[in-house]
Amino acid sequence: QLQAFGGGLVQAGGSLRLSCAASGRTSSSYSLGWFRQAPGKDREFVAAFWRTRTYYADSVKGRFAISRDNVKNTVYLQMNNVKPEDAAVYYCAADSSLILSSVRLWEQWHYWGHGTQVTVSS
Repeated sequence: QLQAFGGGLVQAGGSLRLSCAASGRTSSSYSLGWFRQAPGKDREFVAAFWRTRTYYADSVKGRFAISRDNVKNTVYLQMNNVKPEDAAVYYCAADSSLILSSVRLWEQWHYWGHGTQVTVSS
């Protein structure tokens, strides 16, 4: 089970940190990721851990950072220099057997948390 929190209202150019806690049986070998969905748009990839490597969408590279605490079973998304187009519902996801070519495909991830809303004021 995944629980995401930390969303809220942030001013453009500001920062926000999202957290996602995983309960139940998890492992440091699990892939953990963040996706987002804006109104009227498809769910899109934001960032992920696949094994020990991190991957980012081009739109957030250099601004967002994903990190994980394997002791706490928690994955974080540090959002810096937030832009209005970053406004969306953010979802965390996990998978125990994801292959690298599927990291950016939300349909391939098995476990999902409830989303947390990020609103950006300009």
